[in-house]
Amino acid sequence: MLSRRRFLATTATFALVALAAPSFTLEALAQKADTVDTAELMKPGPLPEKALGDPNAKVVMVEYLSMTCPHCAHFHETTFPTLKEKYIDTGKVYFVMREFPLDALAAAGFMLARNAPGDKYFEVVKTLFAHLKEWAYTDDPVTALRNISKQFGYAPATFDATLSDQKLLDAINAVRARGADVFGVNSTPTFFVNGERVRGAMSPEELAAKLDPLLAG
Repeated sequence: MLSRRRFLATTATFALVALAAPSFTLEALAQKADTVDTAELMKPGPLPEKALGDPNAKVVMVEYLSMTCPHCAHFHETTFPTLKEKYIDTGKVYFVMREFPLDALAAAGFMLARNAPGDKYFEVVKTLFAHLKEWAYTDDPVTALRNISKQFGYAPATFDATLSDQKLLDAINAVRARGADVFGVNSTPTFFVNGERVRGAMSPEELAAKLDPLLAG
């Protein structure tokens, strides 16, 4: 059984890296204050992209998020449904979600989303955000995550194996490190809309104000 102590030990290296101040490279510092190169942004990383919509859409929107971030949870509960219905499902926006865990528990949430049976990544993310207080702010988060994971087909053995998967943890950490070092991500959520950096959770109105001019142009 994966105990809370063993989980924290397994993720200790990640936690030390994740909680450290981002080390921005010269490449990141040389970028314009609020924009990044879209071609560089969309280069394949160490993990398959988790994306929704038409890859050829007029607008490409990349989100760096943390599973324990209440601002990220608020965006996904209040604004993301509008984004999906009005822009993603209509082929106007190609949306990419990338891991930027701020702590070991956030990494665990992403690991469970990545390994969920039947490719349920977005479903797991949505559920974990909806129940954030029940697992991220408890004395026994591993047990809480174990209970939530059952609805996605996790058995005790696969749950333990997922949270002990050092290769997956390293890959998630690499996604985070590239976001920080290359693209200047230092908080969550951070969005890139056709290369323009947008920090913080947007309301549906703020989202429309950002997307509509790009789609009309």
